Amino acid sequence: MSLINTEVKPFKATAYLNGEFIDVTEADLQGQWSIFFFYPADFTFVCPTELGDLADNYAEFKKLGVEIYSVSTDTHFTHKAWHDSSETIGKLQYPMIADPTLQISRNFEVLIEEAGLAERGTFVVDPDGKIQIVEINAGNIGRNAEELLRKVKAAQYVRANPNEVCPAKWKEGEETLAPSLDLVGKI
Repeated sequence: MSLINTEVKPFKATAYLNGEFIDVTEADLQGQWSIFFFYPADFTFVCPTELGDLADNYAEFKKLGVEIYSVSTDTHFTHKAWHDSSETIGKLQYPMIADPTLQISRNFEVLIEEAGLAERGTFVVDPDGKIQIVEINAGNIGRNAEELLRKVKAAQYVRANPNEVCPAKWKEGEETLAPSLDLVGKI
């Protein structure tokens, strides 16, 4: 079953953010756009490149009213240790959610049960707490924050303009499509 247009299931977790441990629940998502960015583990190879890329683009996401939540099955203590010891991870200004119980990874259907780790899953959640974008990458394929930013802009555009759709490679300010019988077979 697809998770598209389903509500984020209830959860409560501890996250590391700016030198503090904070609680995060599904209620925190209400009224804003959110990204859940699952990755396999702290202190690894591809993961810090992805999290650093998000950190480099974080201000652009914030301008769009988007909060990013990185999530791994590590503990919040491990997140703090990684944040304190890595120059790349030290740049992060978004919450690093700890999922040692594996509940959140199971809720988003990205848990690798036999390993106790999460797949590289990206989920864009709308202000109603519903999942609008799902992307899962193999463990050895990193993601691109600029492409994710483009997808968030498209999701926000079609939410604000429900009679339009964004074609392939759409970028903010470009033409959209208004689905109709007149377009069938003409594109």
